[in-house]
Amino acid sequence: MTAFTVTPKAHRFMRMMVMSDGGPGAGFRLAVTPGGCSGLSADIAVLAEPLPGDATVVHEGVKLFLPAESRMLLQGVTIDFADTPTSSGLVFHDPKQQACCSSH
Repeated sequence: MTAFTVTPKAHRFMRMMVMSDGGPGAGFRLAVTPGGCSGLSADIAVLAEPLPGDATVVHEGVKLFLPAESRMLLQGVTIDFADTPTSSGLVFHDPKQQACCSSH
């Protein structure tokens, strides 16, 4: 199965989204595509059930619905949550990706 890490901040964000937007059995759908500063961008949604082709991964009690492409792209990635004055949302740390937004 997909080997990725979810930080406590990201897990809390996902759990809160599912609790506020979903009913019993709902899950957090994470559709990841190439792009963005970290090399990945995500389309997120809270759904009652996975879409056809989605795999369900349970992470510490939160159901994650992951499409096939997302499962491949998330290999080895750490999913974090950032809350800054300019943006808030999931952040992906991919050790395979060269940073394009360096602060040098």
